[in-house]
Amino acid sequence: MRQAASLHPLDRSIGYVLKQATTVLHAAMAAALRPHGLTVPQYSCLELLSQRPEQSNAELARGMFVTPQSMNEVLRGLQNRSLVERPREVAVGRARPTHLTSAGRTRLEHARMALVPVERRMLRGMTRPDQDQVLTYLRTVIHNLEHHGDDGAADTSDPGGAG
Repeated sequence: MRQAASLHPLDRSIGYVLKQATTVLHAAMAAALRPHGLTVPQYSCLELLSQRPEQSNAELARGMFVTPQSMNEVLRGLQNRSLVERPREVAVGRARPTHLTSAGRTRLEHARMALVPVERRMLRGMTRPDQDQVLTYLRTVIHNLEHHGDDGAADTSDPGGAG
């Protein structure tokens, strides 16, 4: 039986290196957030609510790329610590909008400050144009994976224009 040929050695596989970067970033964030009593999902929830207040559980779940059940657990933990509030009942429908409490806003500010060194460490050695290029490439990756209209042909062109 023949083994399938690998597309790339792992250190040349963009998907593998992207997953490795995500894992290392998550670990660094978790370590920085731990003294503030937050997990990465809890921080992400607070950050989303600060930028888009009054979201429902389902909206938050979509924004955090988790299931509504997982989001409910995160919200329950934050609510038990008085960092977010949700009404017990709503006048129309079932969606209960969530908002940050004063304590939640304060905790978020401290968490943001704790993550600044992580961000700086991650971007060390990269110029602003380098950072902009990484964002462009990542957005292209997201777009390509979200739009399934691939004809199956591999595009090996250099997105930086050098190929």
